[in-house]
Amino acid sequence: MPESLAEFAALSVVLGRATDNSITASALARETMEGYFEIGTASGHYARKTATETFPGGEPVEVVFDGLKPGTQHYYRLSYRKPGAAVFKQRAECRFATQRARGDSFVFTLQGDSHPERPQSSHPELYARTLVTAAADHPDFHICIGDDFSVEKVRTLTPASLAGPYLLQRPFLGLVGQSAPVFLMNGNHEQASLFNYLQTDERREVAVGVQCARNRLYPTVAPDHFYSGNPESLKDIGLLKNYCAWTWGDALFVIMDNYWHSPALVDSGFGAKGKGGPSSGSDDKKNRDWWSITIGEAQYQWLKHTLETSTAKHKFVFAHHVLGSGRGGIEEASLYEWGGQGKKGEATFAQKRPGWELPIHALMVKHKVGIFFQGHDHLYCQQEKDGVIYQEVPMPSDHGYVAYNEDRYTSGKKLPSSGYLRVTVTPADVKVDYVRCFLPKDETSDTRHGMVAHSYLVKPQPSVA
Repeated sequence: MPESLAEFAALSVVLGRATDNSITASALARETMEGYFEIGTASGHYARKTATETFPGGEPVEVVFDGLKPGTQHYYRLSYRKPGAAVFKQRAECRFATQRARGDSFVFTLQGDSHPERPQSSHPELYARTLVTAAADHPDFHICIGDDFSVEKVRTLTPASLAGPYLLQRPFLGLVGQSAPVFLMNGNHEQASLFNYLQTDERREVAVGVQCARNRLYPTVAPDHFYSGNPESLKDIGLLKNYCAWTWGDALFVIMDNYWHSPALVDSGFGAKGKGGPSSGSDDKKNRDWWSITIGEAQYQWLKHTLETSTAKHKFVFAHHVLGSGRGGIEEASLYEWGGQGKKGEATFAQKRPGWELPIHALMVKHKVGIFFQGHDHLYCQQEKDGVIYQEVPMPSDHGYVAYNEDRYTSGKKLPSSGYLRVTVTPADVKVDYVRCFLPKDETSDTRHGMVAHSYLVKPQPSVA
């Protein structure tokens, strides 16, 4: 853990569930503390104060700021102390926004796979520097595309050990999350999947443990008056809170889940039992039936309804990967339930997905999705297919600065990691900037931390009368 994160390791705040009139602050202290928040609409001037709460060591406490003014920048300050201490200490002031009105401009940021469990390709100092730089853009929210909480190195399976990757990320994500609500997505390495959940061995324990940890340690989104999403509740977990959609300003945001609705194994399995042949759901991708991999009936119908009923000028869809597995962007977009074709180009969509109006890509084209964001492949690549931008999101922490899997992308603008995406949304257009990030020792005249390596604009597509 970098020394710069010591304060956040002792006490972190991550915001979530921002709406038109509320936001949730999740406070997590390493040792028991008590504290309160002051909130206002002008810097340094706080019109209200929350009740003093106890923050038990190791247990997150959610404090809801409600009754807020829509479309407004708010400021808050956290005061805290150890129980029995005479005075409260004060954190630096932070800011956040409630739902923007149509016509308002705003910024959001995204990070790709951070993989902190892989020291060969993820440097904690670089990761922290990336998040500090993203926070300086004052985004209205920050989206993690998945593979941030891998359990591949967890050996002893307990609720505490499975929560370990989520606790590890709290100080890091607090760097940006104290002032920008964080949205989390499942990647394949989280091992949060229906396939694992349906097993009768340790894999079920993993699926339950990691999803419970995510929903306990972060303010994840459940369907309510502001967000649509997954109403499904599973035994031993409760609401999954794994996919959701909301409107902010002139934009619709749709976060999908590749893994919690496929009875078949989507990508790599967990441990030896995930690699043991057909009876255990082998991760032998050459022999699997890719039509058995699915986002599920309920999620598809929700996606269709969300897209066709939205009147937003800009529409963004996010998933860990096109098919949840494989490599590439538009190279995969014509296949299986995403594109409708089999491996040899056979048109079997109607047979394989009865009752589905269109393959997912065609659904996005019909309803004028501007950008589909994905991760998984560990590089930056911008591509286009049928008017939809396919945007691969780079790693935020790779100190090798590698464009992994570059050969699997046969077209588009390809660049190596590390960095993040800054997306500026206005009524007229959307600007995507790839902001490069480097360790100080790696900066040169050509590799400057914070430089914009690539930018492009996306205009809203006109509606069909």
